[in-house]
Amino acid sequence: MASPPPRKPVGAITRGTTNPNRLRRVDNFMAYRCGPVLIEAAQPLVVDLGYGATPVTAVELRDRLVAAVRADVTVVGLEIDPVRVTDAQPFADPPHLVFRRGGFELAGLSPDVVRAFNVLRQYAEEEVTAAWRTMTAGGALLIEGTCDELGRIATWAVVEAGTPRTLTLSARLASLEHPEVFAERLPKALIHHNVPGHPVHELLRALGRAWETEATPFGPRQRWLATVRRMRAEGWPVLDGPGRWRLGELTVPWPGS
Repeated sequence: MASPPPRKPVGAITRGTTNPNRLRRVDNFMAYRCGPVLIEAAQPLVVDLGYGATPVTAVELRDRLVAAVRADVTVVGLEIDPVRVTDAQPFADPPHLVFRRGGFELAGLSPDVVRAFNVLRQYAEEEVTAAWRTMTAGGALLIEGTCDELGRIATWAVVEAGTPRTLTLSARLASLEHPEVFAERLPKALIHHNVPGHPVHELLRALGRAWETEATPFGPRQRWLATVRRMRAEGWPVLDGPGRWRLGELTVPWPGS
């Protein structure tokens, strides 16, 4: 992979919070959703933007994509903070896993897929669309979202050509008490729109009602499956099928703002 000419990074340094396995849910989804894109690519390239104070989640992403999609996939971890880039070098495995300085401009790279997790949460809402457009300007499929500190609750958007296509809610079902917890971890583009009269608010209300209705003694997975089936039966355009639902996922077309 040739090195592109240096470009000034676009964006701000993130808080850098990270933990091992924090992004395992979105990694699994990426192998499923982005796998066909990477399989068809001549030289599959994924950018992990804003990996944080340690590069563990970039290392895990590369390992998971190799195991599930292609052995020759390359992951480039990008950080604006040059200290984080330097600190990550001992974890590099060039050319398959490298770390560079970069921001929303993606350091001049043209990846097939970009993951930007827990990055836009610290930005103003009006900055989100421009960031989406910049990251997808070269044709990349963008997975952008947020999660809690341990990765038990996560939400993300799939963005193409600057436009969000779907919203996914994902939870560790064994510890899910109520779907209302998703409200705290919505993507930046939606979190301030979780108020009456907005589609995402109606989505979460319906999900909460379905969860309360489908209480069962057979455990949280069966309750979640019944909840998602009820959502579909009530007319919500739930995507995918039981194979994804069993993982604690619910994906719908982007609910707008």
